[in-house]
Amino acid sequence: MLRTAALGVKCQERIMRFECTTLVLDLDGTISDPSLGITRCFNHALERHGFPAVPDSTIAKEIGPPLDETFMKLAPGIRSSSVGELISTYRERYSDIGYSENTLYVDIPVVLNQLQNSNITLGVCTSKRRDFAERILSLFGLLEYFSFVDGGDIGITKESQLEGLLNSKAIDSRAIMVGDRSIDIKSAQGNSLRSIGVLWGFGDYAELSQASPSYILEKVAELPGIVI
Repeated sequence: MLRTAALGVKCQERIMRFECTTLVLDLDGTISDPSLGITRCFNHALERHGFPAVPDSTIAKEIGPPLDETFMKLAPGIRSSSVGELISTYRERYSDIGYSENTLYVDIPVVLNQLQNSNITLGVCTSKRRDFAERILSLFGLLEYFSFVDGGDIGITKESQLEGLLNSKAIDSRAIMVGDRSIDIKSAQGNSLRSIGVLWGFGDYAELSQASPSYILEKVAELPGIVI
């Protein structure tokens, strides 16, 4: 059952607990807030290639899916053959400075430490390229918490990434995907995995509830309470 919390966020009436071997965390919108760097890099690439800049709020709604999908939305009329050029320009700035224009969500280090001390294996599965993901985790001193970092690229879906982790035995069927967007939830479901949606990132309650995760959390600090 669902109820409306005092802050207006709908949440589960009864706290559930999940048996869990491995938590697979999304990066952007789940571990850190990359919106400043990402919006600047998108607009840098758009303007460099003759497209108008887009409001930050519009870009923020698109953070999560692969870059090619987002550029197709932000640059109406662009030819698919030209998307690669925008991505290249985006990544030039992102590699230089954009990755560091990033803010860690409050309580993330404490929660990761609690989970690790409870013998839960931690991993990252992100649409972001692996080298960028590892640089961000290293920036915050978090890389050591994760047994694996699985990154994506153009043409690679998060569902296929999770499938690869299952096939390689990096995770098993008791793993849980944690993310802030519906793509995280649906990718887990496509591999018969459970999922936890989080509301401190870019996806709102309507988006996450429609995707039907196993659970929805409002605050970072709530995560250990349902898997430990």
